Amino acid sequence: MHLPPHTPARLPASGRRVLVSGASRGLGRAVAHAFAAGGDRVAVHYGSRREEARQTLEGLPGTGHVLVGGDLSDPAGAAAVADRAAEGLGGIDVLVNNAAVNERHPLAETPYDAWAAAWQRHVSVNLLATANLSHLSARRMIDQGTGGRIVNIGSRGAFRGEPDHPAYGATKAAVHALGQSLAVSLAPYGIGVASVAPGFFDTERVADRLSGAEGEAIRAQSPFGRVATAQEIAGAVVWLASPGAEWSSGAVLDLNGASYLRT
Repeated sequence: MHLPPHTPARLPASGRRVLVSGASRGLGRAVAHAFAAGGDRVAVHYGSRREEARQTLEGLPGTGHVLVGGDLSDPAGAAAVADRAAEGLGGIDVLVNNAAVNERHPLAETPYDAWAAAWQRHVSVNLLATANLSHLSARRMIDQGTGGRIVNIGSRGAFRGEPDHPAYGATKAAVHALGQSLAVSLAPYGIGVASVAPGFFDTERVADRLSGAEGEAIRAQSPFGRVATAQEIAGAVVWLASPGAEWSSGAVLDLNGASYLRT
């Protein structure tokens, strides 16, 4: 293994420069708020929801946060997002790969053209954008010589299967594998890489599904009889990005309330 010519400085516990992709609402907003509440400065990324992202930005505690728009499905767009975030924050210490698409496309009900298009969208955003932002951010961390953290938002669906959203489950499994490969290659530079695999959690995007009989069935998946909050997932992300979590690099952390157990 090639070792860097020097040992990176230890990552601080606060005051870090954090890029959160897909932070206009939902989990991304909760993650951005959790880092800001801990004294970090955050680049709030959005793809198309600028007004919602601006609301996220304005609701963050602390100062020095920036708004960064861009299409992550395009490699040039991902590079522009990383450039703007690094320019606005003065560098990147932590990357949270949260941006994703999750469109229903069960095979038996989906025409081939729609099926192929759905797979292209999921791979472009969920996997390739994650890989590209990871490269762009990690190169900056290496050049800074200060170490860093990358935390990927994966999914329980990578393990249990997603019959109505197969491309989502497959790309999230690939994200887990990508994170483990990068954990090995980036450790000599003081960069830890880990993933979280949430089960169902409550956001505005799924509020309609949590009402009525479907909501009861979803909550019954966990022996706790509920779904997670976005803040619970965000808390785990912040911990994985902390200096004390270095030894968790390479992990895929299940966050599903014992709704799905794997060995």
